[in-house]
Amino acid sequence: MPYNQQLADRVREALMDQPIIEEKKMFQGVCFLVDDKMCVCVSEHSLLCRIGQKQANLELEKGNCTQMMNNGRVMKDFVYVDEMEVATSEELKYWIALCIAFNPLAKSSKKK
Repeated sequence: MPYNQQLADRVREALMDQPIIEEKKMFQGVCFLVDDKMCVCVSEHSLLCRIGQKQANLELEKGNCTQMMNNGRVMKDFVYVDEMEVATSEELKYWIALCIAFNPLAKSSKKK
């Protein structure tokens, strides 16, 4: 499960002010959970951002991300952001801020 270590380190740094963060290997990368909810994931060449359907639609219109699909089903709250779209600290902060803003509205996954 290779993922971009450098981008993961940048995400860790961007999330360090969050009170409860957990890292899990999933979605072919490493995911950062805030308050037990998947917030953002780093894969080999992209970020998977959980930003909510409304914000996802706005960002998709801008053309700076792609919709997440899972087994042919649209995952409305999630978008993939290419690593080139988060090359600068400001760009990364923008996407992390969207993820953090949606986090209180996100549903926790069921505990197994």
